[in-house]
Amino acid sequence: MIDPLIRAAGLACWSSPVTPEPLGGGLSNRNYLVTHRGERFVVRVAEDAPEHHVMRFNEVAASRAAAAAGLSPEVVHSEPGALVLRFVEGKTLTPADIRLRPMLARIFPLIRRCHRDVPPLLRGPILMFWPFHLVRGYAATLREGDSRFLPEVPRLLSALAELEGAIGPVDIVFGHNDLLAANFIDAGDRLWLVDWEYGGVNSPLFDLANLCSNNEVAVADEDWLLECYTERPLTAEFRRRYRAMKCASLLREAMWAMVSELHSTLDVDYVAYARDFLAWFDRAFAEFKRR
Repeated sequence: MIDPLIRAAGLACWSSPVTPEPLGGGLSNRNYLVTHRGERFVVRVAEDAPEHHVMRFNEVAASRAAAAAGLSPEVVHSEPGALVLRFVEGKTLTPADIRLRPMLARIFPLIRRCHRDVPPLLRGPILMFWPFHLVRGYAATLREGDSRFLPEVPRLLSALAELEGAIGPVDIVFGHNDLLAANFIDAGDRLWLVDWEYGGVNSPLFDLANLCSNNEVAVADEDWLLECYTERPLTAEFRRRYRAMKCASLLREAMWAMVSELHSTLDVDYVAYARDFLAWFDRAFAEFKRR
């Protein structure tokens, strides 16, 4: 296997030698900053990850459509295993940033534009991202890999079935599906939304729940965000469906880390990550059951 740094340096888009500089923060791929002929670019080096239902053709298509919609930086080049994006200046957000209501007020239009503006710009085949299907696949992968988390699987699948039943019929949009704080860049006059490897057809509930669960948004601010997004007062029925999807988002994130422990070669403490999200899931599911 070619070293990722060598791979980034040898891409066909460079007309003169470059020296990639590693960027931190990637949980499932390696990122590099490259300066070429006075311009800066970000190079994402990663192969398909079928254990996570990640296929790079899908990421390229989503990234191009998101750039055309004005949500994400320009895609400059792509080839198997590598994606080159134009570098944008700005601050990477933290969960504490996202929890502030003024920041949520800047983020929710971005999510709505993703859902409404990206689909007409997509070209070629696109994956579906259905968290319940993903979690069932993760459970099978954990069994095959004799994961340390295997004793948890039966109860988690039982909870999953209850949550999927509570979701009911859904609208279909194109979602980002990975709204970690690190995927937002604040350029001052605008926000950028990056990292489209999990982009896919989904319910809008997932992005809303994923944003709030990943960043521990307060309940009052969650309700405010949901009303802003839907442009109507919340109902008890909608709130329950949202809470079910929030539980599903937390469970998917926990099991993503469990599977990553078995498959990833990156220096990330996936066990601690999984345990943190599993604890958050257990609390959220207990609350869901009480209501």
